[in-house]
Amino acid sequence: MPAYLLLLAALLGRVVPHSGWFGFTAVGGSLLYFGARRNWREMLLPVAALAAVDYYLTVHVYAYEFHWQDYLITWGWYAAAIVLGRILLSREVSVLRVASAALLGPTSFFLVSNYAAWIMYSRPGGMYAPTAAGLVTCLAAGLPFYGRDLASTGLLLTLAFGIPAAIRRFQASSALPGQPTF
Repeated sequence: MPAYLLLLAALLGRVVPHSGWFGFTAVGGSLLYFGARRNWREMLLPVAALAAVDYYLTVHVYAYEFHWQDYLITWGWYAAAIVLGRILLSREVSVLRVASAALLGPTSFFLVSNYAAWIMYSRPGGMYAPTAAGLVTCLAAGLPFYGRDLASTGLLLTLAFGIPAAIRRFQASSALPGQPTF
């Protein structure tokens, strides 16, 4: 159930205007958590739901034509984030594993999405030069978003995995000897 609640938060966070949230996004953290906590049969649902939100935003909010090919890399990353959460966090949860997921998720999105943007906009007359310097310029343009994504994902994963662990630890330490813990 918490995995679906985090997915709902990610979906609403994409659709509901929230300029005062300083660029907070629950997408990466919710996908990593979903991969860690749900079974393989459910893994397509978050990708489909986020793809539907991408369509809605493109067509109805930004009033652009929708070209599904433009989103393949993003949708592929959604699936990859779920798999990463499954690999790192489904069997064993530790501070190191959560921190690794919180770093690898946003970093992979930053690199993949900015490289794709550079490829797309480095054509003649495009936004970036088709050179290494153009790629560096593109990556530099994405740094503010990367920092916010790192912070958002780290916070979300810390809360999603840390709160239940803290509750279990508290219950175990406060139980009297011989009494069952819940």
